[in-house]
Amino acid sequence: MCELRKRGVAAAVIVSEAFIGLAKTQARVFGVPDLPLIVIPHPLGGLDMDAVKSRVEVAAPQALKLVEKLLT
Repeated sequence: MCELRKRGVAAAVIVSEAFIGLAKTQARVFGVPDLPLIVIPHPLGGLDMDAVKSRVEVAAPQALKLVEKLLT
């Protein structure tokens, strides 16, 4: 995602709460400290479909907000 962002492509990373610090550090190390993060509850792995859908319900409004920001 960092390489895409550097090339001017709109990009964001979906990250669970447990990995926010790591995601911010990696974005900074790779030269994109402003890389948008879409934060979902932890964990994502090992969940049933209803729990995954609940993560989508958290992520979708954040993604929409980023898209709206791009369009303004």
